[in-house]
Amino acid sequence: MIYLDNSATTLKKPPQVAEAVMAAFNRLGNSGRGVHEDALASSQLIYEARERLCELFNGELSKQIVFTLNATESLNLAIKGLFEPGDHVITTMLEHNSVLRPLYQLEEAGVALTILPADEAGNIDYAQLEASIQPQTRGIVITHGSNLTGNVIDIERVGEIAARHDVYFVVDASQTAGALPIDVQKQQIDVLCFTGHKALFGPQGTGGLYVKPGVAIRPLKVGGSGIDTYNKRHPSVMPTALEAGTLNGHGIAGLSAGAAYILSETVPRIHQKEQELMSLFYRKVSQLDSVTVYGDFSTDVRCPIVTLNVGDMDSSEVSDILATEYHIATRSGGHCAPLMHQALGTVEQGAVRFSFSYFNTESDILSAVAALTQIVQQMEVAK
Repeated sequence: MIYLDNSATTLKKPPQVAEAVMAAFNRLGNSGRGVHEDALASSQLIYEARERLCELFNGELSKQIVFTLNATESLNLAIKGLFEPGDHVITTMLEHNSVLRPLYQLEEAGVALTILPADEAGNIDYAQLEASIQPQTRGIVITHGSNLTGNVIDIERVGEIAARHDVYFVVDASQTAGALPIDVQKQQIDVLCFTGHKALFGPQGTGGLYVKPGVAIRPLKVGGSGIDTYNKRHPSVMPTALEAGTLNGHGIAGLSAGAAYILSETVPRIHQKEQELMSLFYRKVSQLDSVTVYGDFSTDVRCPIVTLNVGDMDSSEVSDILATEYHIATRSGGHCAPLMHQALGTVEQGAVRFSFSYFNTESDILSAVAALTQIVQQMEVAK
C-alpha cells in the first residue's frame, strides 16, 4: 500500500517511536504517584517529553506543555476554558469541526461568534479579520494549516493583530506541528493546540497544548493529580492544573521519541522534502484533463496536501478505486471541514485528499499520478 493519507495520521513513523513505546511498557510506573524507581522513571520520561516539545515550539517554560489525548481534546480544553457567555470570538471557514463544534456549543450558551469567509482559493482577508474585532472580543481561534486545501495562515500576522488588541490567540496546529516552523513567542501565540499522531510522528491517543505563562484556562476535567490530595479543588499549578488522572505515559514515550527525531532532522529539512513531493504531485496532476485542484499553490509555505476531484465523479468512488485497484490510500468526503467545502463548492461531491509525509518517496508520487491518469482516461472512455 502506498500511504498518502498522512493528514489523517502518519502511518510510517521513525523506528525510535515504536521502540520507545515498547520500552515504556516494561519500565514505567505511574508518574507523580510514588517515589519508587518505576514511578520516577515515568516522571522523568514525561518531563523530557515536555522539554522536547517546548524546544520544538520555542516555548518559555516546559511546565506549560500540557498532555491530552489529541488535538480535539486540546481545543475543547482551550476554547471552553477561556471563553464564556458575553464574550465574542473570531474564527474562520477554514476550521475543522474540532474548532467549530466547541464554538457552536458556546454560541448556544451566549458567546457571540464571527466566522470569517474564505475565498474560492481558500484564503482569508486579514484586514477583515482585524475589522471584525469588537469591544467584547475575547479571542481569535484559527487553524495554522487547512486540513482540506493545505493553505497556511500567516499566524505571525494574526498574532500581532491579537496582541495589539489584547485578545487571546488560540492556534490549531493539528496539521503543522512538526511539519512547519512554529515559534510561540515570535508568533505571539497564547495557546497552541497539537496532536501527536500526525506530523509529530507519535502514537494515536497523544496530543497536547502549550499555554503561555500567565494565561489561565479553566480545567475541562478534574480529579486525581498525585499532589495536594486533601484539597477539594484541583491544583492550580501547571501543568497539573490541566491534567487530571493518569497520563498516557506509554504514548507520551513514543511522542517524545517523535519530537526528538524532528529536532534531530530539523523542521526546515522535513518541510523542504515534503514540499518537494507535494509540488511534484501538484505539477503533474494539475495538467490532467478533468482534474480540479483546490487551494492556493502560489506560496512556498503550505501543508503537504493536494486535494482534488476528477470530473464529476464522487470523491468516495475515486478514493475507493485508488485503494482497491492501485493500493493507494487517500481520504475522501468532507474531511470534518464543512465550511471549507461550502467555500469551495464541493459539499455534494466532497474531495479526494492526497497528503504526504517525510517518509514518502518520489516513486510513491509518480505511482499516484499514473493511477490518476488512468482513472481520468477510463472516465473519458465511459462518457
